[in-house]
Amino acid sequence: MKKNSLLALALLTALPFAASAAEGVSYNYVQGGYAATNTDGADADGFGVDGSVAIAPNFHLFAGYSNQEIDHSPVDFDQYRIGVGYNREIAPAADLVTRVAYEKFDAGRGFDYDGWSVEVGLRGSLHPAFEGYLMAGYEDGDDYDGEFYGRVGALAKFNANWGVAADVKFVDGDTQWFVGPRFTW
Repeated sequence: MKKNSLLALALLTALPFAASAAEGVSYNYVQGGYAATNTDGADADGFGVDGSVAIAPNFHLFAGYSNQEIDHSPVDFDQYRIGVGYNREIAPAADLVTRVAYEKFDAGRGFDYDGWSVEVGLRGSLHPAFEGYLMAGYEDGDDYDGEFYGRVGALAKFNANWGVAADVKFVDGDTQWFVGPRFTW
């Protein structure tokens, strides 16, 4: 019992520091919603969920999952992403963010790819009710060639906890996007 009390006290003491970031920006959230992919050859849509949790003043863990079905086809695919990020306040309402992630694409039927990505960009609170980010990244894998990409996103906040998030990722011949509600703590 004493160990549990000490552990709880340590976690409560560290909690304010775990969320250290630019004013109005939180790395503690979960979101879910509509996900889509548009390529030169086919389009797909489905759902996605992802989230992030601050683990230290400038570090956060993040993960995501989406399931999409290719239009006019019985083929669906899963995408997973899990990684660690570093955020550094560069202005009162802006962070420099870097992230490294493990990526997985699984469409069954022998289409199962593992890879990684790295990205860097800016994330900030543009207004008390609006947050945005702009990222540049590179992804590579075992069975596909590496590519650079761009990512832009926004969050419209209804209150301190709820908002609507949107994200668009641009890769050569491939556009992936997401829109849905976000819960922030």
